[in-house]
Amino acid sequence: MASTAISTHLPSTGPARDPEFLSSASSFSLSRRSLRFSGASPVSFPSIRRRISCQTNASAVSSPSSSVNGKANAGFKDFLHINDFDKATILSILDRAKEVKALIKSGERTYLPFKGKTMSMIFAKPSMRTRVSFETGFNLLGGHAIYLGPDDIQMGKREETRDVARVLSRYNDIIMARVFAHQDILDLAKYASVPVINGLTDYNHPCQIMADALTMIEHIGRLEGTKVVYVGDGNNIVHSWLLLAAIIPFHFVCACPKGFEPDAETVQKAQQTGVSKIEITHDPKEAVKGTDVVYSDVWASMGQKEEAAYRRQVFQGFQVDEALMKLAGPQAYFMHCLPAERGVEVTDGVIEAANSIVFPQAENRMHAQNAIMLHALGL
Repeated sequence: MASTAISTHLPSTGPARDPEFLSSASSFSLSRRSLRFSGASPVSFPSIRRRISCQTNASAVSSPSSSVNGKANAGFKDFLHINDFDKATILSILDRAKEVKALIKSGERTYLPFKGKTMSMIFAKPSMRTRVSFETGFNLLGGHAIYLGPDDIQMGKREETRDVARVLSRYNDIIMARVFAHQDILDLAKYASVPVINGLTDYNHPCQIMADALTMIEHIGRLEGTKVVYVGDGNNIVHSWLLLAAIIPFHFVCACPKGFEPDAETVQKAQQTGVSKIEITHDPKEAVKGTDVVYSDVWASMGQKEEAAYRRQVFQGFQVDEALMKLAGPQAYFMHCLPAERGVEVTDGVIEAANSIVFPQAENRMHAQNAIMLHALGL
């Protein structure tokens, strides 16, 4: 494998939350108690009524908001980066997602933990999946979500982010934001007195990776000890995989063209935790051998479309096609965070193949996010 110098195999040891871990991000501009139902009688879902302990590790770094607005004292938690939490908490949130998903799938509609609550959804970047999954999920659990599009706030231009955070905190119980500059989500969390959920920034996309992890657990049966090979640009999706690999042990490989590697400091910090085997390589054919998941994303993300033609040239050889999936082996699933440019980073045949789980993956955005919001609100 033609790996770079940062490719290494690190032993699995206990996770340690490094306070320096977020420095690169900024530069990228249930205690046991039963679920409560509103209906007269509880539904027979014993596993769902089992609440999971979601206490963060004492060594975890506090959200930057806690020193400003005291939300930590109110029991609220932001969800900005996966590695803000320890392994037990992340796995507990994923367990909660499975339980609430089963409840929703059963047709049960009396579990309404968000009843009487509102959420503002700030979209500097438009998105079908993020909007529909958050809005639908919050509604199914009894809440009301308010969409604020790119022209509704113009956060940082028409009104300062710190003012937006403090005003919306007086109207709403929770804020979700999908923005460009990572500093915007950090500033929102710093000044908001309610939980802030990172719906995507140019640096990371934690809700997507939580949905991906849930999908892997459902289809493979586990997350720990698996091998995930991402083929394409070392973007915000890769950064979130790296942050997950910093707390849960698995083998993660990013196969990308030279010059399109993920943020070097994020790679280094993830490796220094000693939790997972992490590799950065420029040889996708070698990388995918024996993997459990082949993962792809668009080569030119929103805000990079002017580079699309250039990237198509540079990324030749990094398309996930039937030949690459054959090299991966019959056990390998294909995943993509969508939207996909069929015929560019992935062929139509791969997306439509029996081992493609992109649509269960997309559905799980809603279920993972429901569990994240329940955790953030202490419900």
